[in-house]
Amino acid sequence: MILELVILNVRAGESPAFEAAFDEARAIISSIPGFDHLELQRCLETPDRYALLVGWDTLEAHTEGFRGSPEFEQWKALLHHFYEPFPTVEHYEPLFQVARPA
Repeated sequence: MILELVILNVRAGESPAFEAAFDEARAIISSIPGFDHLELQRCLETPDRYALLVGWDTLEAHTEGFRGSPEFEQWKALLHHFYEPFPTVEHYEPLFQVARPA
């Protein structure tokens, strides 16, 4: 499992429109082969900042499968105009995981 991590800084005052667009866009990304899960979290200290976490089966499922698809063009059209500055996308692989005891 690969985790894509992106900090999204949305232009001031555009968060409601961004969230509405993201609600539509999540159906696009979730249809891609190799997609596992997605979380979008809003920052408490900076309300126009979000953390996007996407789980992929492989790095290539994201970098080649999704980014090389026609669906990615739809994703970009819906979301990329909201960001200032444009975000950096990073990918992580698991090393340690600790969960709350049952």
